Amino acid sequence: MNKIVGLRFIALLVASFVLIGILGSPADASKKRRHNPEAGKAKAAKRIGVGAAIGAGAGGLIGGRKGALIGAGAGAGAGTAYHVHKKRSWEKHHPNR
Repeated sequence: MNKIVGLRFIALLVASFVLIGILGSPADASKKRRHNPEAGKAKAAKRIGVGAAIGAGAGGLIGGRKGALIGAGAGAGAGTAYHVHKKRSWEKHHPNR
């Protein structure tokens, strides 16, 4: 009879530890983090590249080769500014991530 009582006590003890382990998990573990779809190296490269291409095209039409170089630089800067704006705008509108 003592063996059965001892085994029941051990089983109850193990079950209580398992229950504490399940219920005692941190609250952040169940919270899913959202990924910012506006951030990323590929998206940044695309935005900067498009800005540089448009700037180079416009500068080339206006001022030839030198204008194309200046326009590409200005377009790349504008593309970078646009990417930073989009990334921060998404973070601002989705604060609980």
